[in-house]
Amino acid sequence: MQSLSILLVLVAAVAADKIPDFVVPGQCPAIDENKLWSEQVPNHANYAGVWYEFALTNNPYQLINKCVRNEYTFDGKQFDVVSTGVTADGSLLKRSGQVYANPLGEPHLSIDFENSFAAPYVILDTDYTNFACVYSCISYNFDYHSDFAFIFTRSPSLADKFVKRCEAAFRSINVDTSRFTKTVQGSSCNYDDQKTL
Repeated sequence: MQSLSILLVLVAAVAADKIPDFVVPGQCPAIDENKLWSEQVPNHANYAGVWYEFALTNNPYQLINKCVRNEYTFDGKQFDVVSTGVTADGSLLKRSGQVYANPLGEPHLSIDFENSFAAPYVILDTDYTNFACVYSCISYNFDYHSDFAFIFTRSPSLADKFVKRCEAAFRSINVDTSRFTKTVQGSSCNYDDQKTL
């Protein structure tokens, strides 16, 4: 299903005579996913809870632009995720999805939100209590790929030492950290209203 969705996006792009700007030359970086997976599986329950989006790279599938709050509930096998926040036009929005073990047996999680397609969800680094550095990359035929990166935090702000730790994790796989845009969080956000969506 994921391959079909990606194929349809690319066919539509070719029909429009334009490759989307998030599809770029090259392949996904090499990541030691087996090592990360073996360390993280026993700690999946610790990953549950609220994560605020601190920063992200350009992502056309991210419909919430500000005050992004993600709540992960773990049932022992997968996470149910509820994301809330403010869209570009100033409206409150709630999106639901799941994060689960890759169904093809690859050593990473997959994320699947409504009105989107399943994609890899690789936690490059986390201490479970302060920050998480999340990476998603999909390779296509003809030596092209799309990648998306996120920095999450347990509160609306993040200490610089944790930002640096995520930046180091992304640089280690050759992701240019200048691609990140900081997500608006804090006093301008009404998290209580978001919880009622």
